[in-house]
Amino acid sequence: MLPPREERPTSAQQRAIAQRLVGQEVLLVDYIQKLERHRKGRRAVVVRLSGLQAVNRREHHVRIALNSFENLVKQLKGQIFSLSNADIVFIFKDTAIDEVEAALVKLRFLFSDDPLLADEGFAGKPSFMDWYLMERDYDALLQYALNASTEEQQRKSQELTKSLAAQQAPRQFGRGEPLTPAVLAKIEDALVRADLANMMRRQAICAIVGKAPPQPVYNELFISIADLRETILPNVNLASSPWLFQQLTEVLDKRVLSLLNKHDDRTVAGDISVNLNVQTLLAPEFLVFDDNLKASMRGTIVLELQKVDIFADLGAFLFARDFAHDRGYRICIDGVNMESLPFVDRERLGIDLVKIVWDPAMADGVLANGDSLEGYMRRCGPSRAILCRCDAQDAIDWGQTVGVTLYQGRHVEAVLAAEAAKTRGALGRRR
Repeated sequence: MLPPREERPTSAQQRAIAQRLVGQEVLLVDYIQKLERHRKGRRAVVVRLSGLQAVNRREHHVRIALNSFENLVKQLKGQIFSLSNADIVFIFKDTAIDEVEAALVKLRFLFSDDPLLADEGFAGKPSFMDWYLMERDYDALLQYALNASTEEQQRKSQELTKSLAAQQAPRQFGRGEPLTPAVLAKIEDALVRADLANMMRRQAICAIVGKAPPQPVYNELFISIADLRETILPNVNLASSPWLFQQLTEVLDKRVLSLLNKHDDRTVAGDISVNLNVQTLLAPEFLVFDDNLKASMRGTIVLELQKVDIFADLGAFLFARDFAHDRGYRICIDGVNMESLPFVDRERLGIDLVKIVWDPAMADGVLANGDSLEGYMRRCGPSRAILCRCDAQDAIDWGQTVGVTLYQGRHVEAVLAAEAAKTRGALGRRR
């Protein structure tokens, strides 16, 4: 795995953090209020996943629960809301009661081993599901939604405060106990037992053309190094030994491949990219991962390699590249900045994609060797260059002037979320 990309807080980033998108809680309140005069023949059920044990309310559990109602939503028989605390609210028409009950039976079976369901029904114990008849319980449901919205706003406010404080504080990776071989051995032992599933993150790489909204092309899967450090090595100075940190990332690679081998939660479904070291591609763990994949899936996976790792042992990279291409994978060189761009010739290296780190200095349009950035992008290919770390609109505006069509970053994620919220709102109004 790769070390975290350097974050350089700007005023644009702070504005992006401050301008939080409308959440599901607010949309739920809005939807309930619009139903005030249309209560007849409608019901709601709140599935309290928030009351389950942490091990039973991970992201893939929530996805499975949401998928249970997918056909009903597609048939316009109800509207679903996935709250930030993991609760699910489904508001539907009476005519769909049998189908809703069937979906809920499946959920009860899925979580039957959780203490919440075992204790349900005993006096004073919380329930897994709460039902509302809109004609009778409208005010109670509205109050539930208002409370959820208030709690979410408070949580976001706390996150905003922490985020801004983190931007203003010096980076912490260079503090603490030195990373020594003995410390690394302890960390490796801890990683064997650690549950890294909760630290797995996704970020979309999107095609953006003109004023059209972003269209996801594939998702990058990665371990959050910040979360890992906070959980396993809070007092270790990761910057003290780059070579030992490189060894740590190789250990992380193998744990990630192990996680992906257990993709019963459909983690590997769809087009994805995974950050790996060159040495990991040559390791037995990658062969096991490759053997467990369906042949058709290899063409949907991009292997992202760090530029420093590639040039450290070019022979090993060329061997690993040919092996990966023979198996059907695509290769992306990651972490390319303005200084290293002149040395990265995509065609000569035989790679499929180049991920370029956005830098405001790119607006000048000239590389360190005097070549034009527009000329580089043209040689690289409009669909072969990815502009990453796009944390504000100016990065996308510049990229479009030189022909870039693929983008990744916080601003892209924010626009995607806004479009999704707009679509859900439109569906709600059609009720």
